[in-house]
Amino acid sequence: MIRTAERNDVMEKKAVLIRIFAVALALLTSGLFIMFLGHNPIDVYISMIEGSFGTLYRFRETVVKTVPLVITSLGILIAFKMKFWNIGAEGQIYMGAFLGSFFALKFPNAPKGLLIPIMILAGIVGGGLYGLIPAFFKGKYDTNETLFTLMLNYIAIKWVTYLQYGPWKDPSANGFPKIATFSDNATLPKLLGINIGWVIAIILVILVHIFIHNTKKGYEIEVIGESENTARYAGINVSRTIMEAMFLSGGLCGLAGIIQASGVNNTLSVELSGGMGYTAIIVTWLSQLSAPLIALVSFLFALLIQGGSYIQTAFQIPQSAADIM
Repeated sequence: MIRTAERNDVMEKKAVLIRIFAVALALLTSGLFIMFLGHNPIDVYISMIEGSFGTLYRFRETVVKTVPLVITSLGILIAFKMKFWNIGAEGQIYMGAFLGSFFALKFPNAPKGLLIPIMILAGIVGGGLYGLIPAFFKGKYDTNETLFTLMLNYIAIKWVTYLQYGPWKDPSANGFPKIATFSDNATLPKLLGINIGWVIAIILVILVHIFIHNTKKGYEIEVIGESENTARYAGINVSRTIMEAMFLSGGLCGLAGIIQASGVNNTLSVELSGGMGYTAIIVTWLSQLSAPLIALVSFLFALLIQGGSYIQTAFQIPQSAADIM
């Protein structure tokens, strides 16, 4: 009997074509929407590119928006590789930013060379520990990680909201619910006019790619993603590996959070993420769980975000309409 099986390379080509078709369909749909608003789609698309690259300042802003998407997507990639559906990146971003901000606000006059590494480490630990919670319950009680991580997002956001309106509220803000601005020592240094988060992001893309494809732990994560039973048969401690991977996943998301707080917002606030954790899920899927592709797709998404902000002014397009596009 002749048995046929679908080749992996054919499946991969099909997946690429599906993504290309999805992007083309999105551009076409957005074009129709732009025409409905009374504008020329080509002019608007050109302006979006100008809004992202037209000046050095705009290009820097595009890079700034790329960095947290890259780092958060890398964190999600690690979890998704073992088919642990971590929808909790948003919450892990906030908890990483929270713990890192604690040191920024508690020790504002500490030497910059000491304070920044501590804040970064705290951000990783904060996000990592928050990622361990659903991993523990998954291993212990076989809970649904999708719902669990999603619910944890709301808890993290409400926690930061409580701090902003309560114990961390800046007394010098004249009653405005705002957490104090970080000191200069707690602000990420800049390189080429952009906070060093972009350097960290590039390094992490390389490290995560190597980790997934060239290390024993990365291999174990992929095996678990293929089949937990196979992983157990091969002697892999599934529960422990899930815990370790989710600490890394949440840690990277937490790192993105503290970079955003220290390098962009210069404070902790409930508006810190702006849905970045959810956008990163889309980025990760479009990147086919590939670290190098994540860098590219994140940049394209940042281009859309930055360009969308520009066309609001250039064409008097409402923010809600720009967000849809």
